[in-house]
Amino acid sequence: MDSTACLRLPFLPARTRPSSSSSSSPRRAARASSIKCCAAASDAGASSASISSASPRRPDVVNGVGPAGVEGLAGPPVPVPDSPAPASRDLHWLPRPLTSADLMGVSGEGLKVAYQGCPGAYSEAAAKKAYPNCQTVPCEHFDTAFKAVENWLADRAVLPLENSLGGSIHRNFDLLLRHRLHIVGEVRLAVRHCLLANPGVKIENLKSAMSHPQALAQCEHTLTEFGIEHREAVDDTAGAAKTVAEQNLQDTGAIASSLAAELYGLNVLAENIQDDKDNVTRFIMLAREPIIPRTDKPFKTSIVFSLEEGPGQLFKALGVFALREINLTKIESRPHKKRPLRITDDSFSTPSKQFDYLFYMDLEASMADPKTQNALGNLKEFATFLRVLGSYPTDVNEA
Repeated sequence: MDSTACLRLPFLPARTRPSSSSSSSPRRAARASSIKCCAAASDAGASSASISSASPRRPDVVNGVGPAGVEGLAGPPVPVPDSPAPASRDLHWLPRPLTSADLMGVSGEGLKVAYQGCPGAYSEAAAKKAYPNCQTVPCEHFDTAFKAVENWLADRAVLPLENSLGGSIHRNFDLLLRHRLHIVGEVRLAVRHCLLANPGVKIENLKSAMSHPQALAQCEHTLTEFGIEHREAVDDTAGAAKTVAEQNLQDTGAIASSLAAELYGLNVLAENIQDDKDNVTRFIMLAREPIIPRTDKPFKTSIVFSLEEGPGQLFKALGVFALREINLTKIESRPHKKRPLRITDDSFSTPSKQFDYLFYMDLEASMADPKTQNALGNLKEFATFLRVLGSYPTDVNEA
């Protein structure tokens, strides 16, 4: 037996070609592959065997296609100078264009984040906590922050959704349904209210307190103890501090953050004046596009749906999650503005008009989990309306 006999390898073509006679065109002959394998290479004159048609030895790179891999598949394309472009080519190896997501790390560097209020507002502090190196964009109203993201004036919006003392911010629930932004995250912020006033003003000089309605409600008992009876509601806490400073008010204080005191040159007369020291606000982060849900970390999914009128309908909706052991962390009902009233008629009373409701719900589940998808598929079978507002990582950090 010849010591230089070659190992025979199976020939795995990249694609099936129709059989052809020996009179094939030169172009097809040029494309024929030649895989050679030699058992001994010590002798320069050793013989070799070919398992393809006899043809001159070709270079490892043919028309920009590299040598065959272990599975018989062509390797990644290799550029060849002055070689003509092949008829078909796998373009997945080409570098993709950079997107804004590539330029924005977890720290938020390069992000423009919209929030409602003036500089120094708690919403700005929440935006900085969510994206530490972001550029904040103050907006006059909640709706303005939504539109800023939709119109590409900002990349994200950070808006309050609920507070541990004041409850839900219903305006933002309604705006979530009106706009097409997606919830991509949440952040909890501990609220520490301070009583601010112009330099030289003391607590006993104050007759009125100015702030956001939620802040005034959260400090109601403390303000009464200070002897401040009049309340003046404005759009945001930092705006109150700005007004007190700009108008140099001597008998009015502002309830805002210590950061607002620094920005507007006010004195802090009292700190942590909220009635309940455990005062936490939950903020949501909004974006134009949703994020890809995962199952390797805690996720939350927010949905909104409506149901037909009838006994047990809400019980049936809750059952699709209970049967799959999906925990619910929040449920909120809001009147359906597109169908505000429903006429009911039964045999025991005259026809009457009742509110039609939307139900907002938070699930401790990810949309990447099949049981979550099955639960929502089950709910969709009998719900009159269903929309996923977002599936996003749960904030597990301390407020």
